[in-house]
Amino acid sequence: MDSHEVEGQTVDIEQNEHQFLMNNTVHSFSWDDVTVTVKDRRTKEPRNLIEGSCGVAQGGQLIALMGPSGCGKTTLLNVLARRTASSGAKASAESYVNGAKLDNDTFNRITSYVEQEDALIGSLTVRETLKFAGDLSLPGSVTRSQRKDRIQTLLSAFGIQNQASTLVGTPIRKGISGGQKRRVSVASQLITCPKILFLDEPTSGLDSTASYEVISYVKKLAVANNATSIHQPSTTTFELFDNLLLLSGGKTCYYGPVSSISDYFDRIGYTIPSHTNSAEYLLDLVSSDFTVHEDVATKIQASWTQSPEQASLTQELKNIPQARDMNLDELSRPSVVQITLSLLHRLFIKSYRDVVAYGIRIVMYMGLAIMMGTVWLRLHTTQEYIQPFINAIFFGSAFMSFMAVAYVPSYLEDRATFTKERANGLYGALPFIISNFIIGLPYLFLISIIFSLISYFLSNFTPNASAFFTWVTWLFLDLLAAESLVVFVTSLFPNFVISLALIAFANGLWMSVGGFLVSPTILNPFWKYVFHYIDYQAYVFQGMMINEFARRNYSCGPGCQCMYQTDLADQCLIRGTGVLEAYGYKTGRTGKWVGIMIGIIAVYRLFGYIALVLKRT
Repeated sequence: MDSHEVEGQTVDIEQNEHQFLMNNTVHSFSWDDVTVTVKDRRTKEPRNLIEGSCGVAQGGQLIALMGPSGCGKTTLLNVLARRTASSGAKASAESYVNGAKLDNDTFNRITSYVEQEDALIGSLTVRETLKFAGDLSLPGSVTRSQRKDRIQTLLSAFGIQNQASTLVGTPIRKGISGGQKRRVSVASQLITCPKILFLDEPTSGLDSTASYEVISYVKKLAVANNATSIHQPSTTTFELFDNLLLLSGGKTCYYGPVSSISDYFDRIGYTIPSHTNSAEYLLDLVSSDFTVHEDVATKIQASWTQSPEQASLTQELKNIPQARDMNLDELSRPSVVQITLSLLHRLFIKSYRDVVAYGIRIVMYMGLAIMMGTVWLRLHTTQEYIQPFINAIFFGSAFMSFMAVAYVPSYLEDRATFTKERANGLYGALPFIISNFIIGLPYLFLISIIFSLISYFLSNFTPNASAFFTWVTWLFLDLLAAESLVVFVTSLFPNFVISLALIAFANGLWMSVGGFLVSPTILNPFWKYVFHYIDYQAYVFQGMMINEFARRNYSCGPGCQCMYQTDLADQCLIRGTGVLEAYGYKTGRTGKWVGIMIGIIAVYRLFGYIALVLKRT
């Protein structure tokens, strides 16, 4: 793809697409005295990650943010984008758009952030990824044809038009390459034509040609839309940038036009050798990781603070004219209902394409059902089979719940995508939680039906339609509660190992106090009153026990030595309610238990929502 093609596509964007924020042009983005402080782990004293950074970016400019590893580039980029600077860090910063302070909501509507890590949904195609990025961010005033035109323009400009119908890729299904994923990430953030774009190493994983083309397109788009872009670029694309902000140890070494770099460093005594990559030379020069460079970096930082360029920048910050307020009507985003429907559509595609989401679980539960049905095969209605019936009920409920841990990897991917999209101001936790809950309902019900059709009749539970569908209902509520627990724990601890361990521990706890291993009538009061009554598995076990034993009688066998004494003992029979009384279960409470189950599910989802609201990363 040559540069003429990219330029032509940019003109098409100007002429044929709906232009956002036409009356909200960003003439400048500036920041002053940005300082980020953390407590040093060794000395316990405050240490500055960023110290007194300031700068001005005019509309249409590309700003290169460069420095040696660990100098604070990502930290500064996060602060400028109004993200969390760093774990445990305190940030003080003033930033202005057109000389005015904007609230976070308005700021997020005109900005976009391309993170260093690609958070893409692997079961979507490249085109679908861009489509849903538009659906979640573009207002209804942008027509369907305009959206299609914009998607096609981005696909062509980033050299991924031939991969438009290819899946991004999952651990099981191979998709596009790592470099192509990087281009998709950048393209998905450009679909709204943001007025300020932050990119954290946008060309990571790309070869030099692809890097050059990507940055070339971003530059032309910035000029066409009078937008500002702040990047961590590679050295191969350095010359495409307008200004350079050079950092070392969190301090500014230079901020100004790329074209003036040679003159400035020549003036302070560090001439850039001819036929040398100036970006690589500067990075080596200001590196403070090695003693040989530490003094040089300190001298360069001191030279900058005393330079006329620094004085001129300070004066420019004071003289930026303040433009009128942003027109929020023109910055509108889709409604909560529209966003929820778009998320549902996206999750639906993922649910049937990504076998990790539900496919593997369906197969796994089918195997579990076959195992249960053949281990507890055709149990009889004699007293020696009462305990196997109870064991089968416990296994069918507790282990179905326990296997919900298989949902953790899929939810972690969804959560990572949500975190990225929320940080860009697209939507909050509510539509995410609602759509996640709704999309799981039909699949969990399908799993409940399949499991029951295989295991219920093989094991010879009460053979009538009412009892069967009551069993299915309890199993469905069990799976729904278990998945809600996964959502809560994984929202709070978005780490695979930690969330897996905590969910497994919780299920072990619920099994222990649920009423099977130790009857509620003799359960230790602490465990009974603290955990038993909030144990969803306990209500499922009770409900299934009532469903099986409330309407059945069992033969005492030869000699009529009945294990449970009931009013049918003189007939050499055991009434099923006698088994229930031994566990302390009473009939007629099914509706109450169902209500408690629904309440537990709602509480888990509410806690998951609160965890997402409070935990921003």
